[in-house]
Amino acid sequence: MSHAAELPVWAALLTSLLLLVGAGLTLLGAVGVLQFRSFFERVHAPTLGTSWGTGAIALASIVFFSSLGTRLVVHEVLIGVFITVTTPVTLMLLARAALHRERAEENPNVPSRAVMRRRGSAPAPEDGAGDAAGTPSS
Repeated sequence: MSHAAELPVWAALLTSLLLLVGAGLTLLGAVGVLQFRSFFERVHAPTLGTSWGTGAIALASIVFFSSLGTRLVVHEVLIGVFITVTTPVTLMLLARAALHRERAEENPNVPSRAVMRRRGSAPAPEDGAGDAAGTPSS
């Protein structure tokens, strides 16, 4: 039993457009994984598909079920919030774990901690010859 016959034309077109955009963005994220070479480059491509792709597909579901009036749209909102919160956290955890592993293996292509520090956040010299930014005191 399909409710598609009861769906207004504007809702059907908007739902179709949002589904195509969501599927396209997800496909773009998957192609990005194949195109990039290193893990650190590859980790960024799927976030496009999970955030914007899932958002567009969830929005299509909201439009579809709201226009039919069959149920409340709580599920899609919760999915969107969950994806928005968990994707950046997962990305950071994976990137930090990979960076830690690469530094432990002493990979020459990964910058050391000293290179990654900002100039203002460098520790103060122990001999008292300058300030925290590394400028000599007069």
